[in-house]
Amino acid sequence: MRCPFCAHESSQVKDSRPAEDGSAIRRRRQCEGCGARFTTFERIQLREITVLKSGDRREPFAREKLEHAVMLACRKRGIDQERIDRLVSGVQRQIETRGESEIGATEIGEMVMEGLRQLDPVAYIRFASVYREFSEARDFAQFAETVRDAGQDEA
Repeated sequence: MRCPFCAHESSQVKDSRPAEDGSAIRRRRQCEGCGARFTTFERIQLREITVLKSGDRREPFAREKLEHAVMLACRKRGIDQERIDRLVSGVQRQIETRGESEIGATEIGEMVMEGLRQLDPVAYIRFASVYREFSEARDFAQFAETVRDAGQDEA
C-alpha cells in the first residue's frame, strides 16, 4: 500500500478490525519510509457495475458518490457515521447481488430513498427533494405531508 504522505511503496499493518457490519476491514498502517500512520478500508467487490444515467450515459458505479449523496441528506441530523456506512453498504450489496452488470440510476435512487425513509424522515425528504427534482415549495410540502401521514399510520 502506497503511503499517502510520501508515496513510499511499503507499509506495515499495525491493526485490523471489521468495519461496516463486517462488510469491510479497517486497517491501521504505518509507512516504512516516513513513519506516518494512516487508515485503509478493504471491501468485497463482486463485479464491476455500470450505472445507466439519463441520456443513455454510462459510468462506473462509485461508492464514494453514493456515500456523499447520503451524507449530504443526513447533514446536521446527528446520525452516526456507522449508520450511514451501513446504509451505503446495504445499497451497494443490493446492487451487487442482483447479478447484473448494469443498473439504472433511478433504481439506485429508490434504494437510497427506502433506506433513508427508515433511517431519518428529514434526511429522506432532503434526498427526495433533489432526487425527484422538486421545483416549487408546494412539491416539498406535499411530499413532507405524505411522509408525516405515513409516520402516523405506522404509530
